[in-house]
Amino acid sequence: MRLVGVVDPDLARADALAREFGCRAFGSIEQLVTTHSEVQAASVAVPTLRHLEVSRALMEAGIDVLVEKPLAPSLAEADELVRIAQSFGRIGQAGHLERFNPAVRAALPLVTQPMFFEVHRLSVFTPRSLDVDVVLDLMIHDLDVVLSFVNSPVQEIRAVGLPILSSKVDIANVRMEFESGCVANFTASRVSTERVRKLRLFQPKQYISLDYSRQDVVIFTVGEESEAAGTPSVNPQIKVSKPPIVAEEPLHAELKSFLHAVRTRSKPLVAFEDGRRALAVALDVVATIGEHGARVDLDSLRTSG
Repeated sequence: MRLVGVVDPDLARADALAREFGCRAFGSIEQLVTTHSEVQAASVAVPTLRHLEVSRALMEAGIDVLVEKPLAPSLAEADELVRIAQSFGRIGQAGHLERFNPAVRAALPLVTQPMFFEVHRLSVFTPRSLDVDVVLDLMIHDLDVVLSFVNSPVQEIRAVGLPILSSKVDIANVRMEFESGCVANFTASRVSTERVRKLRLFQPKQYISLDYSRQDVVIFTVGEESEAAGTPSVNPQIKVSKPPIVAEEPLHAELKSFLHAVRTRSKPLVAFEDGRRALAVALDVVATIGEHGARVDLDSLRTSG
């Protein structure tokens, strides 16, 4: 496959990108699909509120789509995306980039009976993605990963969040319990002084530490299973090991996986349904944060401050 074009209503920006990547610039989806009938796949990286509108136009024109996270601003629109993809026989992939992180891929086969997660995703403040709060901007990555690890319905959510530098929630903490008994704590912030991307998983006789940024996984195993698990730690009963990891840029891996699904007409690794599942949980978190804010009357506290 080759890159056919870039679509952007800002034609100056589209032209600049087209020159950089040796393709054509288009000012609209309509112009693209009427000019280039050979277009097979597209990456949708528009504001979340326009995901359905743009993806619908592409899929109705026979084009497979990779839609950035969050899949949609509401479950109704996410369900419509799923329906359109099924109706037109299109490949629909949700852009949950961390699923393609080599560390996540290496950790997935190690997960047996997860009972506790501690997840931190902290970023410095930037003016991007302020159309959604930190849950839909950052935390949704980790919600998707943990949901894929646990594979159990969510039973209870407790959450708190605050707007700090924007009009939407900029920092949030969530405690989530699954029907399996697993508990996960999530912290996401876009007003931090440092950048942290870490997940820690605890299961019987094992602790797995995953660093998204370093693409690194460390396994601590105790008991009989530890005999062949790696080198001894300070405690001789605990063995430390690292699974083999093939370094790869997650975005490259995501695009490669999407194009493979397009060529083979196979289900994507992160299908629209996965994006819908992560969105549903994220929206429940947002609602729970709103309920907590109402209970403690955050609006009046901000006004009086």
